[in-house]
Amino acid sequence: MTKAYWVATYREIKNQDNLTEYSKLAGPAIMAGGGKFLARGMPSIAKEAGLMQRVVLIEFDSLQAAQAVYDSADYKKALEALGSDSVVRDIRIIEAA
Repeated sequence: MTKAYWVATYREIKNQDNLTEYSKLAGPAIMAGGGKFLARGMPSIAKEAGLMQRVVLIEFDSLQAAQAVYDSADYKKALEALGSDSVVRDIRIIEAA
């Protein structure tokens, strides 16, 4: 089975308190679905068009597992805690080569 990865980049954090509450709920929801945090934080180096913005990289056993976590009730609760205007971010789910 091919691994899959969530890659999230945070272009802007407007409400740190909401992001903290989101993290408290999202972490357990992601790990319960088999997600493994590989990296999270600010880049050490940004090259070419790269930006110095928060990045989170999470590994899943499959594309289906990654999608199931994103669609889960527990992760939806985390998204509700985050709110609609707390961050500007880009989440991509990609399969391993």
